[in-house]
Order: sequence, then structure tokens, then C-alpha cells
Amino acid sequence: MPSVVKSGGKRKSTKLSTNGIAKRVKVSHRSHLSEPGTVLCVGNGDVGQLGLGPDILEKTRPALLSLPEEIVQVCAGGMHTVCVSQTGKVYTFGCNDESALGRDTSEEGSETEPGLVDLPEHIVQVSAGDSHTAALSDNGKVFVWGNFRDASGSIGLTEAGVQKTPLEFLPDEVFVKLASGSDHLLLLTIDGRIYTVGCAEQGQLGRIASHFTQRGGRKGLALLLTPEVVRCHSSRKSQPNFTDIWAGQYSSYAQDSNGNVYAWGLNNYFQLGFSNINDRFIPEKVASFKSNGWLDIVGGQHHAVALGSDHKVYTLGRCEYGRLGLGEDCQEKKEPTLVTSLANKKIVAIGGGTCVSYAITSEGVLYAWGMGTNNQLASGNDDDAWVPIVMSGKQLAERKGISISGGGQHSVLLCKSSS
Repeated sequence: MPSVVKSGGKRKSTKLSTNGIAKRVKVSHRSHLSEPGTVLCVGNGDVGQLGLGPDILEKTRPALLSLPEEIVQVCAGGMHTVCVSQTGKVYTFGCNDESALGRDTSEEGSETEPGLVDLPEHIVQVSAGDSHTAALSDNGKVFVWGNFRDASGSIGLTEAGVQKTPLEFLPDEVFVKLASGSDHLLLLTIDGRIYTVGCAEQGQLGRIASHFTQRGGRKGLALLLTPEVVRCHSSRKSQPNFTDIWAGQYSSYAQDSNGNVYAWGLNNYFQLGFSNINDRFIPEKVASFKSNGWLDIVGGQHHAVALGSDHKVYTLGRCEYGRLGLGEDCQEKKEPTLVTSLANKKIVAIGGGTCVSYAITSEGVLYAWGMGTNNQLASGNDDDAWVPIVMSGKQLAERKGISISGGGQHSVLLCKSSS
């Protein structure tokens, strides 16, 4: 394996062994999915992100993929797809221009079909952005590959540049969850701290002052590309104990052990849940996310979808193209707002992409809403859906949804037989 990236920050000692290295334990988190299923893809696939080979560039209905084993997690990046198998292996396909696949695709067309990533550990969770991928092992190790970008172009995954194969991050820490935005990555430790790395232009790292967000300012890219812990205020005491993390394209969310939600990053359409549109550069508690014991938050480009402990779906942020699912007359929402057309359904999973949103009921019915241009709604046409519609197609006729993930122009579904 390539050399590891270390942080300059101090670690808590509670998880350290006598030699100063973090104890390795089998980690668990509710985000580690275990129900196996088959993979389907829908939408645009002009760079192979559908995994259907070089000749299939589009699917208006979900298409079944051929994989050598059952899958427990699917994840759509900007233009690539990542799948975690029941045996802890990782398969990738799609755009590999900046090494987001983590494997050799020099053979013509090999990027358009699922291929195995060489990883030394059993993987339990992955996340993916526009050009990067991260994987979490069952003993809390993190491996990353690909590249981060900002408005001016490539900034590298580390100071060494683009990372073509998996690189271990922070070997002295034990992590329990990952979350990726377009060009930033969040890492949650076993003792409730959050590391961030990547682009900081919109405040999404939560630890960079506004005057250093452009490539680190006078401090340089090392400030952005060396993972460090975020803090909610200057005091090193009384920091929240975080239990979950989520990311939008340019935003970040976290929940603490008391059920409070914190957010930071781009807020130009109220997608963070605050009453104004000021971007946040450090984590700030969001009053509108009342202590609902949020089960999941999925961020898009300018909106977010949230699943409450009441198993109802809430949306906030920008309303254009129907991504909030609240009808054509809706306005921007400054706080999580109930999607009333799904209020009588028990929702067990949600998903989202740039301008689309998804929900899955306890019966396995998949709902989609938002922009139809890229065929991500599986409606058979490119019309926008302003309220949730049932996703359909031949491959869904006898299958139930387990989970769903939206990318920039495609979506990937994990389903099981309904029989």
C-alpha cells in the first residue's frame, strides 16, 4: 500500500493502546448496511457510470447489472458508481479521468463495467464525490483515492496530487462512518470527532476561516489536504460528541448524542436550515432541526432530504424542478418541511442527487421527484416531478427497493426480489 497521510492534530487518548496506536475493534454504525441485493442503474451513462458496457449510454428505466456477488451498499458519485459486496469487496465503474475508480482502466472500455478495487481490508461502507472515493473497513480504517477540485481546477487528493490507488488515511484513528460531498470528505471517529479534508471554498470543511478557503491562502494546500478535526467554537472543551455525519455537494451536516443537528457550508438556498442565506464556516447548531432523532440526511446541490425518527420525509432548500416534492407552488424552505404526499407512508430509506430526491417505503416501493432531464426518476420520460412518483420499469416489477443513491446524472438502486 502507498504511504499513509497523518494529521497534525492531537488525538484523544481513550482509544489508544499502550504503544500509542489506536486499538483496532470491529466497528459498527447504523449506516453500515447488511441486507444483500441486486444492483440496477438508471439515467445518463455516457462515461460508463451505468456499468452496462461501452454501448449503453442512457437508460430511462432501471437496468439490471451483472456482478459476481450480492451487494449490500450502492453509492453514486458525480460520474462514477461504487458497490460494496456482502464479502466486503468494492466494485467501481464510470469516469476514471481523475482516478475515482481506484483501479487500472487502461484496457479500452474496462471503466464501463464493474471492476474490483484492490483493498487489503473487509469494507463495510463507502462514499463518493465528483472525482474521489473513500472506503471504511470493518476495523475502522479509511482508504481514499481520486482527486479533489475547486473552482479553478484540480487541487489533488493530498499534497502529492491525484491518488490512483487506495491510500490509507490517519492510521492512528478508528473511524465509524464516511460522508462525501462533491469535493470534500467527512470522517467520523469512534469517539465522536469529525475530520474533514478537501475543497473549502463554500465553508464545507467547517474548520477553515473564510479568508483561507481559496486554496488555503498563504498557508497553502496543506491546510485543506491534511485531515483535521472540526470544532464548533474556539474552546477545546465542551465540544459535541457527534454520532452521525452527512454531506451535500457543498455542505455538511452532523448529529450529536443529544439529537442536535449541526450544519456548515453553502447555504445560498437555506439548505442548511438556518433563517438566513449566510454560508457557515464552522459547525453551527440548527434550531429548525428539532431533536427528532434524525435517521438520515441526504444533501443535493442546493437542497436536502431528511428522514425523521417518525419515518416521514422532510425537505428544505431550493424548490426548482420539484426537488422538494412539495408541488409546483412551493417556495424555498428554510427548515425541514414534511412531504405531505408521503405522510401516510412509513419511509425506511431516502436518497438524493444534484436535483433529485428519493424515498423507499417499508413495503419496498421506490418514490422519486425532482429534475427529469437526466432520466433519474425512472418515469420513462424527462419531465420534472413536483411531487413524488413511483419509480417503475420491467426490472422493478418483481423487486423491492432496499436503498438508492443519486449522482450527477445517474442513480443506482439496490433491490431484492419481492417473492
